[in-house]
Amino acid sequence: MGVLITVLAVSAAAGLVLLALSLRNVQQYEKGVVFRFGRLLPDIRGPGLLVIRPIGDRMRKVSVQTEVLSIPPQGSITADNVTLTVDAVVYFKVIDPVKALVNVRDYPAAVSQIAQTSLRSVIGRADLDTLLSDRDHINAELKKVMDAPTEEPWGLRIERVEIKDIALPESMMRSMSKQAEAERERRARVIAADGEFQASQRLTDAAATMADTPGALQLRLLQTVVDVSAEKNSTLVMPFPVEMLRFFEHQSRETDGESDGRIVHRSARRRALAVGAVIPRPATPAPAVTPAVSLPGERADSRAEVARERLDNWPTRADAEEALSG
Repeated sequence: MGVLITVLAVSAAAGLVLLALSLRNVQQYEKGVVFRFGRLLPDIRGPGLLVIRPIGDRMRKVSVQTEVLSIPPQGSITADNVTLTVDAVVYFKVIDPVKALVNVRDYPAAVSQIAQTSLRSVIGRADLDTLLSDRDHINAELKKVMDAPTEEPWGLRIERVEIKDIALPESMMRSMSKQAEAERERRARVIAADGEFQASQRLTDAAATMADTPGALQLRLLQTVVDVSAEKNSTLVMPFPVEMLRFFEHQSRETDGESDGRIVHRSARRRALAVGAVIPRPATPAPAVTPAVSLPGERADSRAEVARERLDNWPTRADAEEALSG
């Protein structure tokens, strides 16, 4: 009796061990691939509690979740011969567990290597400006390059590739900062010049309006006086008409013209005396005609005497030589 009990206990223990070896639990995000004596079974097991043969069957679970793989920083040279360091991140998932297990060994490592080589290849074909300004295009090209060797042969789908950071040399960063500063300064100057141009147009329109309405100019002048005297200061504002200034300017120009004529006449006379030239005497005036009716006490030859006196006082050559010797 005791031997029978022992046999039954051993059999029960063996059955429990075999049952434990036969049960497999597959999660919702996993797929089960069963190998029987090393041969792949065609059926892919879904999630849940599964039973396999305890002897000869081996199950491999493959996650079908999207996996994130970080690409280590890669040094590369762009198309315009700029050395930089780029790191990226790859998002991929398994769409065919059989191919992922059979066709490639350690598919995460394989994806990492193909991502590094593709990243260097794409960066080598692009220039620096494209890398900095059009990252979406670079990311799409990276995804396209990585999809070809991974999706069909390995059963993997590259969902997304993104460049995380681009490390530039210090000299290149300084040059780019200077370029950006110069560009911003150029934009500021263009905006300021545009503002000045628009302000000048508005002032021209305002001047035309005030010219048509003289009262508007007076009102503007009074408003300026009010604005200046709004605060407590010692500024004294004296409105002065612009027309009066123009009148004084016109008068000064006429006075300067007459003075210049006199100076030129005197200079010509002095040069003539300096070279010893005889200044011609003016022609002897004709004797004055005695008026038909003369006033009492008026002499008829008074004008002739005045003319002769002027001729006697006219400078001669001797006067010129004396002026030069003096």
